[in-house]
Amino acid sequence: MAHPGAPQQAWLPVPPLQRKIRRVGAPLVVLILLATVAGLIIVGLTALNPVGAGIGLVLSSLAMVVVVLAYIWLDRFEPEPPRLLIFAFLWGASIAVVLSVLLALYLESLIVTGESDGVSWVSVVVIAPVVEEAAKGTFLLFMMTGRRRNEVNSLTDCLVYAGLVGAGFAWLEDILYIASGESLGGSLLTAALRLVMAPFAHSLFTTFFGIGVYFALHRRGASAKAGPLLLGYLAAVVTHALWNDSSLLGTGWYFGIYLYWMMPLFGLAIVLGVQSRRREQSTVAAKLPGMVHAGLVTPNEATWLGSLRHRKQAISQATRYGGRPAGKAVKRFAAQVVELAFVRDRIDRGFGDPRVQALLIEEAYAVHAARAAAPVLRALAGHRGGP
Repeated sequence: MAHPGAPQQAWLPVPPLQRKIRRVGAPLVVLILLATVAGLIIVGLTALNPVGAGIGLVLSSLAMVVVVLAYIWLDRFEPEPPRLLIFAFLWGASIAVVLSVLLALYLESLIVTGESDGVSWVSVVVIAPVVEEAAKGTFLLFMMTGRRRNEVNSLTDCLVYAGLVGAGFAWLEDILYIASGESLGGSLLTAALRLVMAPFAHSLFTTFFGIGVYFALHRRGASAKAGPLLLGYLAAVVTHALWNDSSLLGTGWYFGIYLYWMMPLFGLAIVLGVQSRRREQSTVAAKLPGMVHAGLVTPNEATWLGSLRHRKQAISQATRYGGRPAGKAVKRFAAQVVELAFVRDRIDRGFGDPRVQALLIEEAYAVHAARAAAPVLRALAGHRGGP
């Protein structure tokens, strides 16, 4: 087992044998089931309020497209498997919503009081944040288990999965709220408040739990992991509760919380995401010399694999040489090198148990297979000046 500071010579060259590596992704039947649940909820709303549900579906979908594209942009350096990204969104839009509703109804039934206002405040400010953040966060806990753990390599990954779960939850919840409007004007006002002012709200709340997951992954033992997870969950609940409370205190409080709390917090989240992606790039760049020493990549390839801009240039050149298939082959090769770099990083940080050591060999084989499928790499190596 390698430990932090292990020399790059710890890389082991692997014979150039092609070996198909099974990628982690949600089974298609699971995605279909989750999409069916979300679809049935929307069909039920349409039967109750066709106009409101139609408005909510169109406007909420448009807003969430922006949110999803923002997270896909953040996920460019080490893209996650598309099926897992879809799984995250559908989890938020189906399981998380259903669990939240059922748990909220159960907890509300335990409140014994004759004051409806008190029940409403507790439901909105206490119960809703507690159950909704737990339902969304369960997906991130699921990602910490089994082979899915291999896909959560950085803070960026945690932010992306947290954001997409939140986007899925917000998409369906916004449709529910807009469809419940008593008039067309009421539905449009709800849409403006939720979709124009705070489309990233649910993603932002769940981001705190995603940060907790990231720090938990750097701890050993269940008790050590529990601390960051609990702190992340509590931060998500508290921020969610403050936001919900502002909606009950009146328009002035709502806009005040938005301007002086939500917007700065959103800005900090953007900075955190960008810095995390830069750290991904630094991690890969630090592992490339060891890959060159082990014969896993060539010195020429190392000049462009560690930079997103240079990688895009290499893919563009490959496309000019051999068409779109050649460009896609180089893109797959670069993605596989990045995956290998993160496995090596886990070992160098002292988390190289036998399972991770075996994964290192698998990923090295996959790099060779990706190279064999991209003969255009030889043309790139002969290009004067490199990418």
